[in-house]
Amino acid sequence: MPRSAHRDRPLRVVQWATGNIGARSLRAVLDHSRMVLAGVRVHSPDKAGRDAGELCGSAPTGVTTTHRLDDVLALGADCVLYMPRAADLDELCALLASGANVVATTGGFHHPAGLDPAVRSRVEAACEQGGTSLHDTGSSPGFITEAVPLVLASVQRRLEHLSIHEYADLSQRSSPELLFDVMGFGRAPAAFDEGRLAHVQGSFGPSLRLVADALGLPLDSVRARGRFATAARTTEIAAGILRAGTVAAQRTTLTGLRGGRALLEFQATWYCARDLVPAWDLRPTGWHLTVDGDAPLDVDMRFPVPLERLAAVSPGYTAHRAVNAVHAVCAAAPGIRTTVDLPPFTAVFG
Repeated sequence: MPRSAHRDRPLRVVQWATGNIGARSLRAVLDHSRMVLAGVRVHSPDKAGRDAGELCGSAPTGVTTTHRLDDVLALGADCVLYMPRAADLDELCALLASGANVVATTGGFHHPAGLDPAVRSRVEAACEQGGTSLHDTGSSPGFITEAVPLVLASVQRRLEHLSIHEYADLSQRSSPELLFDVMGFGRAPAAFDEGRLAHVQGSFGPSLRLVADALGLPLDSVRARGRFATAARTTEIAAGILRAGTVAAQRTTLTGLRGGRALLEFQATWYCARDLVPAWDLRPTGWHLTVDGDAPLDVDMRFPVPLERLAAVSPGYTAHRAVNAVHAVCAAAPGIRTTVDLPPFTAVFG
């Protein structure tokens, strides 16, 4: 089928995974005027065999969930919204080779030039076989690290520095395992975890390189550094007790260097308390971007949502961008397609 024909009919879409983001994506597909839910892939056996509507608070859909890859491949869907915690290369290539385009939120494919050559070759071969495209996106990385910076740069003719600062107040996040075990809040301060630095660099560094390449200013390197602040007093947060003197805030900074100076910067400040040692300048959950050029800019983007509702609202920032990308990805030429490759896309409500 010519790829332009995708624009003339509702697209048949599979939702892969139904966690916080996947369930929001599933509901968006069901409500979309130009999409039809073709199937749902779940990972927990106890979720298999259920009506898809049960997993996102919707009315019965007539679509039964499965945990089998072969069931998904047999559907002949136009696109799979691929949202597990991490990408499985075998699954991903099987989907692409079967003729299903993929919009993923797993990270790893934001900057194809930086991929392991063997991985890139395998994925592109699967795309060629299936005549399909893969696009990796989300709110961060994706929207705030690629789409927004490129728009801000569109009014510049000289760029000295562009920074993206992300703030996340996690005090009302009721996820003890995530905050205390995975992220390391509530622990005695020590050297910043090199594994976490590597994770952030791997997640957000490709976005910085993509933007720099698009601007004709490729980066020489991307460096990561991190630091802590501790709780000034013992306090109770939604995840449990945060003891005085333990880690209560983390700040990770990625700096994209060109010609020995900082050109692009991404800084993530995640915190569980505001009363810190040392004191930090903390903003509400959201983003702050600055551009130093011949058309300087200072942009605040805040989430105007009460903290107690933020966990319920925030998955949409990632899920909705992925859903809104589906038509552009299905119409794109086969291969790994980035924010730079795709035409601008937006929500379609009618």
